[in-house]
Amino acid sequence: MDDLVWLDGVSEETIRREKARARDLRKTRWWQQKTASGECYYCGRRVGIKALTMDHLVPLARGGRSTRDNLVPCCKECNTKKKTLLPVEWEEHISRKG
Repeated sequence: MDDLVWLDGVSEETIRREKARARDLRKTRWWQQKTASGECYYCGRRVGIKALTMDHLVPLARGGRSTRDNLVPCCKECNTKKKTLLPVEWEEHISRKG
Protein backbone atom coordinates (compact mmCIF):
# COMPACT_ATOMS: atom_id res chain seq x y z
CA MET A 1 0.00 0.00 0.00
CA ASP A 2 1.34 3.45 -0.89
CA ASP A 3 2.18 5.94 1.83
CA LEU A 4 -0.33 8.68 2.43
CA VAL A 5 0.95 11.98 1.08
CA TRP A 6 1.18 15.21 3.07
CA LEU A 7 1.88 18.72 1.85
CA ASP A 8 3.97 19.11 -1.28
CA GLY A 9 4.04 15.38 -1.94
CA VAL A 10 6.03 14.43 1.18
CA SER A 11 5.03 11.00 2.48
CA GLU A 12 4.22 10.21 6.09
CA GLU A 13 7.08 7.70 6.08
CA THR A 14 9.56 10.37 5.02
CA ILE A 15 8.33 12.69 7.75
CA ARG A 16 8.58 9.90 10.36
CA ARG A 17 12.14 9.14 9.27
CA GLU A 18 13.18 12.80 9.40
CA LYS A 19 11.60 13.28 12.85
CA ALA A 20 13.63 10.30 14.11
CA ARG A 21 16.80 11.89 12.71
CA ALA A 22 15.91 15.15 14.47
CA ARG A 23 15.45 13.28 17.77
CA ASP A 24 18.89 11.73 17.31
CA LEU A 25 20.47 15.12 16.57
CA ARG A 26 18.84 16.56 19.70
CA LYS A 27 21.04 14.20 21.76
CA THR A 28 24.31 15.42 20.24
CA ARG A 29 26.95 17.84 21.47
CA TRP A 30 26.22 19.93 18.38
CA TRP A 31 22.65 20.58 19.55
CA GLN A 32 23.83 21.32 23.09
CA GLN A 33 26.11 23.99 21.67
CA LYS A 34 23.31 25.42 19.48
CA THR A 35 21.02 25.79 22.49
CA ALA A 36 23.62 26.86 25.08
CA SER A 37 22.65 30.54 24.86
CA GLY A 38 18.99 29.73 25.49
CA GLU A 39 18.11 32.18 22.72
CA CYS A 40 15.37 31.82 20.10
CA TYR A 41 16.70 31.91 16.53
CA TYR A 42 13.68 33.91 15.32
CA CYS A 43 12.76 36.46 17.99
CA GLY A 44 16.08 36.58 19.86
CA ARG A 45 14.46 36.23 23.29
CA ARG A 46 16.38 34.33 25.93
CA VAL A 47 13.96 31.68 27.12
CA GLY A 48 16.42 29.16 28.55
CA ILE A 49 17.67 25.88 27.20
CA LYS A 50 14.72 23.82 28.44
CA ALA A 51 12.19 26.16 26.81
CA LEU A 52 13.74 25.89 23.35
CA THR A 53 12.30 23.64 20.68
CA MET A 54 13.91 22.34 17.51
CA ASP A 55 12.59 23.94 14.33
CA HIS A 56 13.20 23.02 10.72
CA LEU A 57 13.93 26.16 8.69
CA VAL A 58 12.42 24.40 5.69
CA PRO A 59 9.62 22.37 7.32
CA LEU A 60 9.45 18.62 6.83
CA ALA A 61 6.01 18.99 5.25
CA ARG A 62 7.58 21.31 2.65
CA GLY A 63 10.40 18.90 1.79
CA GLY A 64 12.94 19.95 4.44
CA ARG A 65 15.28 17.46 6.07
CA SER A 66 16.67 16.95 9.55
CA THR A 67 20.17 18.19 8.83
CA ARG A 68 22.37 20.51 10.87
CA ASP A 69 21.98 23.34 8.37
CA ASN A 70 18.17 23.10 8.50
CA LEU A 71 17.67 22.93 12.28
CA VAL A 72 17.53 25.89 14.67
CA PRO A 73 16.55 26.37 18.30
CA CYS A 74 13.47 28.50 18.84
CA CYS A 75 10.91 29.31 21.49
CA LYS A 76 7.62 27.43 21.51
CA GLU A 77 5.72 30.61 20.61
CA CYS A 78 7.72 31.20 17.41
CA ASN A 79 7.65 27.51 16.48
CA THR A 80 3.87 27.39 16.88
CA LYS A 81 3.34 30.56 14.86
CA LYS A 82 5.77 29.59 12.07
CA LYS A 83 4.07 26.24 11.41
CA THR A 84 4.97 25.18 7.86
CA LEU A 85 6.14 28.56 6.56
CA LEU A 86 9.42 28.84 4.69
CA PRO A 87 12.02 31.30 6.05
CA VAL A 88 11.13 33.99 3.50
CA GLU A 89 7.40 33.59 4.26
CA TRP A 90 8.06 33.78 8.01
CA GLU A 91 10.11 36.98 7.59
CA GLU A 92 7.23 38.53 5.67
CA HIS A 93 4.84 37.49 8.46
CA ILE A 94 7.04 39.04 11.15
CA SER A 95 7.54 42.28 9.23
CA ARG A 96 3.77 42.74 8.84
CA LYS A 97 3.31 42.27 12.60
CA GLY A 98 5.90 44.96 13.41
